[in-house]
Amino acid sequence: MNKRWRKVAVCVLAFSLMGGSMLFADSVYQKVRVWSNGKELSDGGYLIDGKTYIPAREIDGLVIWSDSGKVKILKPNVHISLFKGDTIFGNVNVGKLKFKALCQVDSLTDDIAGVKISITDPSGNVKDLDSRDLDSGQKDNFWFSTKEITYDFKESGKYRFGFYMKATRNGDYSLVSEKVITALD
Repeated sequence: MNKRWRKVAVCVLAFSLMGGSMLFADSVYQKVRVWSNGKELSDGGYLIDGKTYIPAREIDGLVIWSDSGKVKILKPNVHISLFKGDTIFGNVNVGKLKFKALCQVDSLTDDIAGVKISITDPSGNVKDLDSRDLDSGQKDNFWFSTKEITYDFKESGKYRFGFYMKATRNGDYSLVSEKVITALD
């Protein structure tokens, strides 16, 4: 009888310690939902000791990883203006339109190798509109003007013009700025 109570006491103690460890681990970090500019970040974030941590690639900036374990995040000011002829616009009518985009970039602290602009329609379809590799990197302040673009705004809704940068010639593009326009019926 004494051995049986000893086994029960050991089991109760073990389960108590396991439960306490799980509660402690749960209080150390908490998964949180993170929204940026109206979009939920796919990986979310973690709340650890009162600070929120999110994946660096989720913040709409150019993320540069170095071999030494350092991470640089570039988030320059990017101003996107859309022109139909000499007229700037922010909304369009459904249908085909010829236009140009003029992008002004400032507060860039590192060289970059290339830029591109793309459009995402209300259904989520993405089309690259123009891209350019930059000579020997580009730093601080510059302008990017697209060629004339013909695009068919097939449906009404919000279209997102994305401005992307890449750090190296063979690197991936990262979204650094967006402009939203609305196509009206």
